[in-house]
Amino acid sequence: MASAQQTAQVKNGKGFIAALDQSGGSTPKALRLYGIEESAYSNETEMFDLIHAMRARIIKSPAFTGDKVVGAILFEQTMDRSVDGIPTATYLWEKRGVVPFLKIDKGLQAEADGCQLMKPMPDLDTLLARAAKAGIFGTKERSVISAANAKGIAAIVAQQFEIGAQVLAHGLMPILEPEVTITIADKAEAETMLKDEILKHLDALPEGTQVMLKLSLPTVANLYAPLVDHPKVLKVVALSGGYSRDEANAILARNRGIIASFSRALTEGLSAQQSDAEFDAALGQAIDSIHAASIAG
Repeated sequence: MASAQQTAQVKNGKGFIAALDQSGGSTPKALRLYGIEESAYSNETEMFDLIHAMRARIIKSPAFTGDKVVGAILFEQTMDRSVDGIPTATYLWEKRGVVPFLKIDKGLQAEADGCQLMKPMPDLDTLLARAAKAGIFGTKERSVISAANAKGIAAIVAQQFEIGAQVLAHGLMPILEPEVTITIADKAEAETMLKDEILKHLDALPEGTQVMLKLSLPTVANLYAPLVDHPKVLKVVALSGGYSRDEANAILARNRGIIASFSRALTEGLSAQQSDAEFDAALGQAIDSIHAASIAG
């Protein structure tokens, strides 16, 4: 449940949000990048045990603290598990000073009008109630824009705000994530459409309501400045979207007031085979570079 202390940390914290929320579909790839092949596990339970061990190793690493990591986005299973016998969300906040968020979407629908809406979430209220009870501060929900299609983008933004309202009703802070695919030819046009559509919905929110936004790094620097400055936006964060860490950091640094929320770019270079000292050093370097880019803008 959102606390004033956690809200202040997200709003003013000089750092970034770590995305540790790879779900079932993306877990084998995340483990492979971490140096664990699919031959190392024989079923889903073992796979999720391994990814939780990786996440726990990250969370417990000396560099992973609220000084540079403002928050962390968790997968539902991670929320339900523990680190050193303490529920993950509690451990993050009480032991590391990191604000816990939860990924709530169930994946994407087939593409229509150049966009992929989120799949239906019939059990969302139950999950949100569990999240609030578990000490989760906010949520994250992702949909994808793959063309500058006005109809598709309007549908994506409407759905994002609709689910966001459901999240707010549970006293949680929604991160709305309408991701623009970074490889599309009309990315800049799609981003302008997205910004205008988001502004319309923000203006219609009740007074005193705030949301967060997670957006692809824009083609035009500071395109999202009106969103950063909007009174109904607590924070704008950026996803790395397939850029390498160095590239993502360089683009991020050109955008004022936006902080990172990187997943793959955070864990790049980490390996199960590393000693704890090697692992902590590699993660520390990653955190330092993303932190520096987040506070540069």
